Amino acid sequence: MTLPAETKIARFTNRLIHETSPYLKQHAHNPVDWHAWDAEALQLAKTEDKPILLSIGYSACHWCHVMERESFENEQIAAIMNRHFVNIKVDREERPDLDAIYMSYVQMTTGSGGWPMTVFLTPDQVPFFGGTYFPPDDRYGRPGFPQLCEAVSSAYRSRRKEIEESGPNIVKSLEGMNYLPDPQGVPAMGTLEAAFRNLAQRFDLVHGGFGGPPKFPGSMNLSFCLRYYHRTQLQPALDFVELSLDKMASGGIYDQLGGGFHRYSVDGRWLVPHFEKMLYDNALLTRVYLDAFQLTGNPLYRRVVEETLDYVIREMTHPAGGFYSTQDADSEGEEGKFFVWEPAEIEAALGTPDAQVFCRAFDVTRSGNFEGKNILNLPRPLHRLAEEEKMPPEELERLLQRCRKHLFAARETRVKPHRDEKVLTSWNGLMLVSFARAAAVLAREDYLRVAEENARFVADHLARDGRLLRSWKDGQAKLNGYLEDYAFFIEGLIALFESTGKIDWLRQAVAFNETLLDQFWDEASSSFYLTGRDHEQLIARVRDFYDNATPAGSSVAVLNLMRLSILTGRSSLREKAEANLSCMKAAMERHPGGFGYLLEAADFFIGPVQEIVVAGSNNHPRTSQLHRTIHGRYLPNKIVAPVYVQEGSHESEIPLLAGKTLIKGKPAAYVCRNYTCQAPATTAEALEKLLLN
Repeated sequence: MTLPAETKIARFTNRLIHETSPYLKQHAHNPVDWHAWDAEALQLAKTEDKPILLSIGYSACHWCHVMERESFENEQIAAIMNRHFVNIKVDREERPDLDAIYMSYVQMTTGSGGWPMTVFLTPDQVPFFGGTYFPPDDRYGRPGFPQLCEAVSSAYRSRRKEIEESGPNIVKSLEGMNYLPDPQGVPAMGTLEAAFRNLAQRFDLVHGGFGGPPKFPGSMNLSFCLRYYHRTQLQPALDFVELSLDKMASGGIYDQLGGGFHRYSVDGRWLVPHFEKMLYDNALLTRVYLDAFQLTGNPLYRRVVEETLDYVIREMTHPAGGFYSTQDADSEGEEGKFFVWEPAEIEAALGTPDAQVFCRAFDVTRSGNFEGKNILNLPRPLHRLAEEEKMPPEELERLLQRCRKHLFAARETRVKPHRDEKVLTSWNGLMLVSFARAAAVLAREDYLRVAEENARFVADHLARDGRLLRSWKDGQAKLNGYLEDYAFFIEGLIALFESTGKIDWLRQAVAFNETLLDQFWDEASSSFYLTGRDHEQLIARVRDFYDNATPAGSSVAVLNLMRLSILTGRSSLREKAEANLSCMKAAMERHPGGFGYLLEAADFFIGPVQEIVVAGSNNHPRTSQLHRTIHGRYLPNKIVAPVYVQEGSHESEIPLLAGKTLIKGKPAAYVCRNYTCQAPATTAEALEKLLLN
């Protein structure tokens, strides 16, 4: 058994030992003379007139670990790096600004990107050569890393003038990638139609999802498809989402024993995942499964939501309420070892009769489906297996559920993958939304407690003097918050207000939104920057507008602006959102795959939006019934403002509440649409009719 890194006797220790990032600490005992990105390292490069070797990755990255083992732990290679460069290691999850700048360069010069990312910079931080993973010797069509380092160093010395003269053009090209077109009119129904048509060309109508392998969940694009179905009743849109969700839930990308989703599938049918688990994937996927449950009532979708959120509570939550970032793909030095099975292990845990049924259900064979072992997945509907086993479907479900519990307990005795326990404000905001919404939709008070504890954790540990910080670990918070930190946490606070009716959550959202606009909004271009006005000066100040693995901070900010405009009555907020959407209209229509969340914002902008106020006592049974009616339906374009009479009036802060009172002493719901309010409803049945109109 391999000892954890922290228990090994270290021959080398570099200055990364003082960092809080688990990814940086993983490299603290390399023979490489690593620096973090800081003023000292940047000045050293200038003082010693050495180029910078910048290595960017993250703790759950499998190939980052491979490159560390092959090259950064190799004393001969480390000696070359130390002789020729100032070596800087960056955690991309802590520094998305650096990652965005230098990934843009790598993609611009090589046509592709990924992690680990290796970029060589001048002492003035301008890149002049870059790539991703490099092996220790020539292989895979890539040069060996030590030979590459020697060649780059030699080129820097012999072609210094040429490299320096190309610097301004490189910086100009990087800044050019921030270009936004002039406004082309506000999004309309044609925008949504064009986006859906373009997305539909990439539908995998056999296995679900978009395109071929490697296959990522595409949760935001699936969410947009659900919205499109809700608006148009176009059945293929819903059919495709259901196919995708069903296939993912039965595939190896979903942890069939412990809940939660792995990062992506290396094949087209969701069988073999890249085994890392990311907080943000599970946040975004629980949202789309929750939406699909509201729309269809399919109990599978509810089960996936609850199993995934329960996994987050069990595995990814700090005792004080913050959510951890990632779990590795590797355990004991092997990718996926924690998650795969051999038939003998299953038989030992379950006994022969149950094991035989379980193995048939979950595709477990002697030959295996992954490197001689087995990834649990459900390749066929259980009702077919029930017929083959001559067993009632309900009895089969109970048997498999019992088996899953036993195997989960057996798996808990294994060495678990490493967990990155830093708490990122942005990703916590994403998961906060999931818990707050699931609490309301599924009537789960325990989820609401988790959501409120998380919001308090961020407010207590990651906010200082009205500003958000990026990262917290071991009691230390650091780094200025980025646009996404503000936008995602504001979104979570709004969701929490809608679920609880507690005005303080909305007040915090409004206050942080003011800071967001002050720090990140660019009036001249009607867009947002990734970094704040008083952020460290880098070679380029990049904007943030593509929805990739996570939503762009700008996409979430735009939807927040519209929601806060309705709640606070401030039309200027909607005007900013409209201006940004006008710039992005053509991009959404032509390249919808990169704007899934922004398309959701466009759908909200087009409307109509249902503005729903619930007036009543928060412990009155009828108030609860009204809330269950609202949150039980799939109403993507809605704003909910609970008014709890015992807490006083907040009309000055939320003009929407004006005149919304109890009706003859009974709780009441008010539904407004297109600036017109309907007669209040005091029963769930009456409210249901209003919501359907």
